[in-house]
Amino acid sequence: MNNIIIMGRLTDNPELRKTPNDISVTSFSVAVNRSYSNGSDRQADFFNCVAWRGTAEFISKYFAKGQMIAIEGSMQSRRYDDRDGNKRTAWEIQVSQAHFCGSKNENGAGFSRGAEAAPSYSNADAGDFTELDGGDDDLPF
Repeated sequence: MNNIIIMGRLTDNPELRKTPNDISVTSFSVAVNRSYSNGSDRQADFFNCVAWRGTAEFISKYFAKGQMIAIEGSMQSRRYDDRDGNKRTAWEIQVSQAHFCGSKNENGAGFSRGAEAAPSYSNADAGDFTELDGGDDDLPF
């Protein structure tokens, strides 16, 4: 079984690219904090991730650098020769799903990408709400 789930912060803005066959792909890195004890410095692990097709489009559209993201996928290795001819192995997460996490304000900012926020308790006025007609006869309480 090869399943991995991580939650961390994007280290850069994901950029959507297209393959020659017009398939969407994005590569990005996620910083995941390690647990630490009092008196020690915080440390993080950095995971390289690759998402394809609709998942790639979703991530590049709604997530930005520094934003919290939860990733589900599988860990895969890829072998290649570097410029000097040395054999190397790269490990990356093949993303199957991505989820919003973190604070609502943080994710709302990334989600709207500059659009005006929807009315809520904190930013609405009386004109944003509609009065319901009718009596209380239909209410179950």
